[in-house]
Amino acid sequence: MGTHEFEGGINFSFFSRHATRVYLEFFDRPQDAKASRVIKFDPACNHTGDMWHIWVEAIQPGQLYGYRVDGPYHPTEGQRFNVHKLLLDPFATAISRLPNWNFDPAHGFDSLAPKQDSVCSIQDDAGAMPKSVFTDGTFDWGNDRPLKHSWSKTVIYETHVRGFTIHASSGVKHAGTYQGLVEKIPYLQDLGVTAVELMPVQEFNENQVTAIHPQTGLILRNYWGYDPVAFFAPKASYSSNTGLGQQKIEFKDMVKAFHAGGIEVILDVVFNHTAEGDELGPTLCFRGMDNVIFYTLEGDKRYYKDFTGTGNTINANHPVVRDYILTALRYWVIEMHVDGFRFDLASVLGRDGSGNLLANPPLLARIAEDPILRDVKLIAEAWDTAGAYQVGSFSERRWAEWNGQYRDDIRRFWRGDSGMLGRFASRICGSSDIYANSGKGPESSINFLTCHDGFTLNDLVSYCAKHNEANGQNNHDGSNDNFSQNNGAEGLSMDPAIEGLRNRLIKNFLLTLFISRGVPMLLGGDEFRRTQRGNNNAYCQDNETSWFNWQDMDQHMEIHLFTRAMIAFRRDHPVLSEERFYTDAEIDWFSPQGRLPNWADPERKELACLIHENEKDRLYLMFNSGNATSTFTLPGLPSNYRWRLAIDTFRSVPLDLAAAKQEELPTLSLHYQLEPRSSAVAVLRQI
Repeated sequence: MGTHEFEGGINFSFFSRHATRVYLEFFDRPQDAKASRVIKFDPACNHTGDMWHIWVEAIQPGQLYGYRVDGPYHPTEGQRFNVHKLLLDPFATAISRLPNWNFDPAHGFDSLAPKQDSVCSIQDDAGAMPKSVFTDGTFDWGNDRPLKHSWSKTVIYETHVRGFTIHASSGVKHAGTYQGLVEKIPYLQDLGVTAVELMPVQEFNENQVTAIHPQTGLILRNYWGYDPVAFFAPKASYSSNTGLGQQKIEFKDMVKAFHAGGIEVILDVVFNHTAEGDELGPTLCFRGMDNVIFYTLEGDKRYYKDFTGTGNTINANHPVVRDYILTALRYWVIEMHVDGFRFDLASVLGRDGSGNLLANPPLLARIAEDPILRDVKLIAEAWDTAGAYQVGSFSERRWAEWNGQYRDDIRRFWRGDSGMLGRFASRICGSSDIYANSGKGPESSINFLTCHDGFTLNDLVSYCAKHNEANGQNNHDGSNDNFSQNNGAEGLSMDPAIEGLRNRLIKNFLLTLFISRGVPMLLGGDEFRRTQRGNNNAYCQDNETSWFNWQDMDQHMEIHLFTRAMIAFRRDHPVLSEERFYTDAEIDWFSPQGRLPNWADPERKELACLIHENEKDRLYLMFNSGNATSTFTLPGLPSNYRWRLAIDTFRSVPLDLAAAKQEELPTLSLHYQLEPRSSAVAVLRQI
């Protein structure tokens, strides 16, 4: 399926079981409303089974094309064919740019009809639709090979291609593009991350959002991109080159450069729904090719089952759709050299055509066992909007999972909530209570404190409540369960005491993240306190709310230095990242007094643990989320050894974190006074 070179021409091929007529149209310019050439498929010669296919001679890279597919228009039966709508090739590896793309002309129904979608629209939309672009696979990869970093050596940095460098302060030449990311590789190397997780790069329409910013009056934009229109095509507007199909080449250049810098590329992919929305959405591709096959429909097939909160749900476990998703994943690995995927609302991919959760979803097993995908990183967002929550039990061991319980429990511990001591201990040890029963290890836990969806780390300690008014939904959108606190003032504060406490809490969060077993994921910008001004759902804020303001680095250099040093500390102490749970012989738990913790006391907020790195080396971790100073008794010492202080989040830079092998002696050899809302680490060193 798709486009393939064959004997001096290109074979065009796609699936449709219920189509009756098919046309392939070629265009000279992206804005053209009239095709320069139209080829009608002969059902006798160009139709095999459910495949429509035609070979066309002398097609060159950059050629624009689209399909028209005719068939029954019976929405109540799930059929929504409309030959008046130009369709994107579902296998298009690039689509043309359309800066003012408006979905309205693509609606397949007559909006003036008494029952809106009961009558087929006869409006031709070719001039208002982007076109598929034929591209070839020519590219010099040189010696590029998959890096295959083990989970134990992986530190993930989640970021947005455009937002990372579009701000004038980024200092890059190609702002907001794949090339702009390349220019920042030295920064990421210096920070110590080993993988970037890019928010959606599969083509989407920025103009899909129609809400108005209530303060500025400007139309908001689809910034996050979780509404794909072309699963094989890298986002054209993220390319610094405006030539047709050049986005594919620039994306490859980016991946090659990341690999040369020792950094893997993980894509956040959305295979659970498309931008075609509900029954009143546009006809862009799947809806016009075979709606009843590609989507899960209600009993009244006019309507779509919605397990995604977007209006439709891909029928992922239909054999045809399953193969399509597998083909797309293989394409990104083979052709584009990416190293892994994070699957948005992955629980949707485990539902059958009726929406039921399957015990052994065939698609998830196929992805895990696929011979081409065998070595790539697979990460699931193991829930959906219809109530599925599968953290700890998502498919097989090959799948890692965003650990939402890690996020919530660590937030609540450092907020000072009651009854969190045992949960905190379990989370920093890899969450065996969540993963062990399903045969998974700590490497299955993607540990994160913040991500694109929710507060940034700065906002987590600066706001008690979300402030999403700028989204134009009266602050009704976004989660209300943030487990955040403002620590004395809602939002920006010039009070040194408030800012000092916020810095300390941010350091506590960062320390916890990087000493925890599992795979740490850092939200881009948290290393210099990037703020979204309390907006915890900035999906439509393609502006300074979401963009990285690199001037924050100067103001919050202390946090940046601490983040970089904590990543290095994790690297210097491999015991913290081993791909197995601790045994009883490897870790001991203590109260501040040096006795066993009182796990049952909900008001206990102080905890310590002794980690045995090897026969001689030890780490002693101390945590105090309470509001009073606590004196910790340090474990007894072998002869010729001393406890040396490596980290104390209460201290200011440069005394907060010592370089490896340069730790200083604590104030007392057998006791350490840990200030409120702080954490510290001591290391055992030979005199």
